[in-house]
Amino acid sequence: MNMESIEYPHIGKKNKLRVLRHVHFGLYLDGGDLDEILLPKKFILKNYKIGDEIEVFLYTDSEDRLVATTLEPHAFVGDFAYLKVVSTSSIGAFMDLGLEKDLLVPFREQAEKMIEGESYLVFVYLDPVTERIVASSRLNRFVKQKGVYIQAGQEVDLLIANKTDLGYNAIVNNSYWGLLHFNDIFKEIRLGQKMTGFIRRKREDDKIDLALEPIGYQKMDLLANRILEKLKNEAGWIPTTDYTNPEVIYKIYKMSKKNYKKAVGLLKKQKLISLEDKGIRLLKSE
Repeated sequence: MNMESIEYPHIGKKNKLRVLRHVHFGLYLDGGDLDEILLPKKFILKNYKIGDEIEVFLYTDSEDRLVATTLEPHAFVGDFAYLKVVSTSSIGAFMDLGLEKDLLVPFREQAEKMIEGESYLVFVYLDPVTERIVASSRLNRFVKQKGVYIQAGQEVDLLIANKTDLGYNAIVNNSYWGLLHFNDIFKEIRLGQKMTGFIRRKREDDKIDLALEPIGYQKMDLLANRILEKLKNEAGWIPTTDYTNPEVIYKIYKMSKKNYKKAVGLLKKQKLISLEDKGIRLLKSE
């Protein structure tokens, strides 16, 4: 998450703010246009001098006062996030944001009635009227309709949103909808999971099809290089074979067992590795 400039601090994001003065209950920081902002004593991690900069997250407390914290929230304003409902009330549901104050999802912003103890994918934003951090599960209002900067083969970040008859919908690069088809899935997928994926294609209707592995003519070279890098990081030896469980293969190499076997075959043909009974070994020439 990028730091915001000290002249323009933003609520709901990380900022680097200068220390203005000490008080017995904390530090007052220079909030620029937002005036002085209190960092309570319990969030001060070390001794700071006047003029020092501190990385803090800004939000309003239970009394709607703007405060700073060094706690790391589960999500920032502008993020899609999979969060748990910790309580409900007459005004909406409250989700665990990792701060002392929970995140409100008003009833009008719930795509379905939220239940305490359940987790939901929401978009975190700043209410323009109250300047409070709130969230919505009406996601289509916040997802961009066209993947302008998306290209086939591109590596992207995925956040698994929901299961459909065809596969799993995912938020691509915190911006677009994409679909991961069942026939492209070779590992367990869970809602709210974050992972790396690839753009299989961008269709004429601007919908995006996803894959969990590289695609195109460079695919096998990329996967083979991934295995080589893993071997180098593991002192030239990894205990995986053709009989290793596919889930273990994916955990180690982030690829399907089918493609693992192909990539290993390519490396063996290039005389870069040797296959042994209990694993693969990087040859000294590499």
